[in-house]
Amino acid sequence: MENVYDKIIKKILLGEIKTKQELHREKIKLCKEKGIKKIPPDSEIIKNLPDTLADGEKEILLSLLRKKPVRSLSGVTVVAVMTSPADCPHGRCVPCPGGVKRNTPQSYTGHEPAAMRAAMHNFDPYKQTRSRIDQLKTVGHPVDKIDFIVMGGTFTARDPFYQEWFIKRCFDGLNGSHSRDLKEAQKKNETAESRCIGLTIETRPDWCRIQHIDKILEFGATRIELGVQTTFDSLLYKMKRGHTVTDTILATKLAKDAGLKVCYHMMPGLPGSTMDMDKESFRTIFEDPR
Repeated sequence: MENVYDKIIKKILLGEIKTKQELHREKIKLCKEKGIKKIPPDSEIIKNLPDTLADGEKEILLSLLRKKPVRSLSGVTVVAVMTSPADCPHGRCVPCPGGVKRNTPQSYTGHEPAAMRAAMHNFDPYKQTRSRIDQLKTVGHPVDKIDFIVMGGTFTARDPFYQEWFIKRCFDGLNGSHSRDLKEAQKKNETAESRCIGLTIETRPDWCRIQHIDKILEFGATRIELGVQTTFDSLLYKMKRGHTVTDTILATKLAKDAGLKVCYHMMPGLPGSTMDMDKESFRTIFEDPR
């Protein structure tokens, strides 16, 4: 098999293989010639790249061999981690597919890749982080700049000790070692092989107040994702969201004043909504000066 890898690597560097289609055809051809029944995945070729390659040669190979190259095209790689299943403080929204009874994080079905990875590792953020980084490395993505997304419901409503433990374990996962506390983990990460250059926290508008923002800033958060869903109070009430449009306006203002980037989760097509209402919601979030 190594001979097959060597031939493919050589042809890519010579410019004889330039596309995924040409690569696949070459793999089939070589496997037929060698009597190999299983076509090797690109990740196996990446694993067997010679150590003697120059940086430029390695990048030529990885640009063709890596899976979903757009994922890290900016030079930053996203790693999503999920918190353990826990009830939201307000109860349950009508459309919510997850929750403790289903052993899935709130708002998720459990079939999303990040949710399945989290369940496989018993929702341990350290193991989730290490697993994802190793996976991304295997398929040729750079893992030196990591943008974390903490998913799984209303993070700021979780026990403060759990919140700090979770973020610390995320940093430990990047560092590949355990630290005494969050501050030490953050300090280690400044010179780690995989550095956190962004941290996103998911929460609800009514759980994004000054005290919550101060805490997530200590964690190193750079962005917040708010479950806004719609700009109509009547729909929020019908969906049992437990917050109002006024909560969204206040949360957005407080987060932006604190220097956080703000992302909205919107849900067009909610029961009771219309296409005109959905369009009005999107017009409002982009044009309303509030």
